[in-house]
Amino acid sequence: MDIKTINRIDKARDKTLPGFAKLSLALLFMVVVLLWSYASHGNLPNNTFLVIGAVFGAYMAMNIGANDVANNVGPAVGSKALTLTGAIIIAAIFESLGAFIAGGDVVKTIKDGIINPALISDPQIFIWAMSAALLSAALWLNFATSIGAPVSTTHSIVGGVMGAGIAAAGFSIVDWDKVTQIVASWVISPLMGGIIAAAFLFFIKKQIVFKEDKIEASKKFVPLLIALMSWIFSTYIILKGIKQIIKVDFITATLIGLIIGVIVYIIVKPLIFKAAEKLENNRLSVNTLFNIPLIFAAALLSFAHGANDVANAIGPLAAINDAIVNVEIASNVAIPFWVMAVGAFGIVIGLMLYGPKLIKTVGSEITELDQMRAYSIAMAASFTVILASQLGLPVSSTHIAVGGVFGVGFLREFLDANEKRFLQETRKKFKKHKKELESMNEELRNLELIVDKSKSNYVRIVELIKNIDDREDLVKQDRKDVKDAKRTKYVKRDAVKKIIAAWIITVPAASILAAAIFFMIKGIMAV
Repeated sequence: MDIKTINRIDKARDKTLPGFAKLSLALLFMVVVLLWSYASHGNLPNNTFLVIGAVFGAYMAMNIGANDVANNVGPAVGSKALTLTGAIIIAAIFESLGAFIAGGDVVKTIKDGIINPALISDPQIFIWAMSAALLSAALWLNFATSIGAPVSTTHSIVGGVMGAGIAAAGFSIVDWDKVTQIVASWVISPLMGGIIAAAFLFFIKKQIVFKEDKIEASKKFVPLLIALMSWIFSTYIILKGIKQIIKVDFITATLIGLIIGVIVYIIVKPLIFKAAEKLENNRLSVNTLFNIPLIFAAALLSFAHGANDVANAIGPLAAINDAIVNVEIASNVAIPFWVMAVGAFGIVIGLMLYGPKLIKTVGSEITELDQMRAYSIAMAASFTVILASQLGLPVSSTHIAVGGVFGVGFLREFLDANEKRFLQETRKKFKKHKKELESMNEELRNLELIVDKSKSNYVRIVELIKNIDDREDLVKQDRKDVKDAKRTKYVKRDAVKKIIAAWIITVPAASILAAAIFFMIKGIMAV
């Protein structure tokens, strides 16, 4: 997606829906949630914090939609397989379906077991802590979205719960082994995502792009790649997307996914053959064969995200609801339909109002994407989660997806660097051959001077050599300028630094915010 296109999108969006209108719609949603929660729970003795928690949950859900959903559709938009409007519609539909259909009837109140709720004996203190956790995570996500940094919503809520828990019951409440795993995921997630995405892209380049007959290569490998995607995505959806509906072990899910992949291969192979016959023998044409798979990938990733990450918004809210209704603290609680609706609709509203900013960041501001690169990122996003879950490694889906974007960009730089090294070696050989030529010319000149005292040929030879030297310096500098320009274009260093910095400070920032908000709530309630 070029700069002109991005600017047109921004101008069109701002023209049709200015900032004030977006803020008004977001506030309207929170007011509706406030009124509903108050009207439906007005008879409860401690309903004030349920109403406040519902508003905080709505705010958190909108920020999840604004920040996290971009990872699912950003690459498809950046590669132009999907328009921005199409991506938002697909993501909105499948995020909400994932949340409602597969979001689960029961959720852990403390995401990833980061604190031990048994150490908080007073339900009132627990309610304050969960409210602080929700608000702090939402505020941090809001800030990250405003600066265009895709961060982990799971890490945000974990940081919020950790900070509020420490403020409520001290440092002993935290499971520090879990914290260590989260810190490890800062490295593991983007590294695995980047390596796997780069590996897929390198395979595509080697087997299709670098071939002389790209059409024949596409007929052979594109159906296989689509079938592989179907296999991995089917397994991913079975394991991660519908785990709340049907519990399936890894082997069974893999076999079901394999069957689906074989069926897809049988269906798409003749279609790819037919489509390939109409294409020109170049990379741009072959890229179009990946458009439909990318649309399906965006839909399936959104479904799985809605099913899994809606808990980041509604987990603490469900905990607050349970603590108020049952006057006790539980590790796992049932999710009322209205709580699920707050999470599902909040994600969709946040995506539609503020999602384009992060979609643009993931899709175009880190590195330039085409359909092959976007395919590789989508594959990395699903395959890495499956692999990591089986190995017991802590990973973040956000870090994996963005790491995949880094990976395809750095692979292009690596391949470009190989070309640069080849050119440098060629230049060294050229200089060696040139010196040999000069030596031969010198010897020839001496021989000629013995026979013919005329120096016209000698002057001409010297002039040519000087011209060659001058031209070589100019070409060398031009080549360097072109390479430096390409390197900047491949992976934008400023974007990488900003995103990594945001990743590193997400947990501590959300924790500090949560602790401050908890003490503020405690001070207000003590008055």
